[in-house]
Amino acid sequence: MNDLDEPVRRAVQKLEPRRQGVVAAGFVRDVTAIAGTAGLDGESVFEIGSVSKVFTTSALARLVETGLPGVGAVRLDQPLGDFFPAPSGITLRHLATHTSGLPRLPRGMLLPALLRPHAPDPYRHCTADFLIANLARIRPGRPGRRYHYSNLGVGLLGLALARHTGLPFEQLINTNFDFLRSTGTGLTTVPGHRADGRPAAPWHLADLAGAGGLRSTVTDLVAFVRAHCDPGLPGVRLALETEFRINPFMSQRLGWMARRLHERAGGHTQIFHNGQTGGFASFAGFDPVDQVGVVVLSATARSVDTVAFELLKELQSRT
Repeated sequence: MNDLDEPVRRAVQKLEPRRQGVVAAGFVRDVTAIAGTAGLDGESVFEIGSVSKVFTTSALARLVETGLPGVGAVRLDQPLGDFFPAPSGITLRHLATHTSGLPRLPRGMLLPALLRPHAPDPYRHCTADFLIANLARIRPGRPGRRYHYSNLGVGLLGLALARHTGLPFEQLINTNFDFLRSTGTGLTTVPGHRADGRPAAPWHLADLAGAGGLRSTVTDLVAFVRAHCDPGLPGVRLALETEFRINPFMSQRLGWMARRLHERAGGHTQIFHNGQTGGFASFAGFDPVDQVGVVVLSATARSVDTVAFELLKELQSRT
């Protein structure tokens, strides 16, 4: 037992009543605590939704700095059109910071998503051919000028990196982060549930996987987040210091969001991303200066953000 066990257990207890299963973890430097409900633990596999985006953008940062054996590096300001037909002016930086001017979803998918929010497996048709053909029908805004969150943009980033390296997206991620043990696109997860508790069908994002198609465990996510507390590792400094300011309190890094707490709350910076699919919710957040982090995975599509932020703030206050 360590000093982190109790706050992590309290966080799980807060989340448990309206969710079919939750696993949470907190770490401070080298000490980690993990707690779960419904028989789930740190090795249970969940869909992590948009937390996948930070794997995609962190792979970009590594490929910019070091490339891969036998594969040349990419440039942060390299045009998307170098990888497949795309509107001019969009760079990999724009995709990773949600400043590409591209819409949130491929053209024609937003209205069905709004009208049928519980449609099973809504992205299964998003193959490379579909995405590239769809991209040809889009007139983006002026890249680099405005923040607009885009699943399509980060999904295209994942596709571009896969084409550059010649690796399937799952292999691209596991090659760049070889400490991962149970992270991929085809793993069997625990059963997922809609917010009302009904069973939810799995999601498969095809070639849009870079935006939200990964499945993982709390153990792997803790290792991934902890790696971002070491600025000496390839790509970490680039991922966290590349910034697009959204407002005085929030900024977009490469994939990660960052917010500055008020001085009365300790003045800490929290770097984070959340995610949600048809049957799951996720959160990963950390403070790289104090080497504090939190991961929460839920087998119900109900946000865990409030409790996760509270836990992160509590752990930050202990440093």
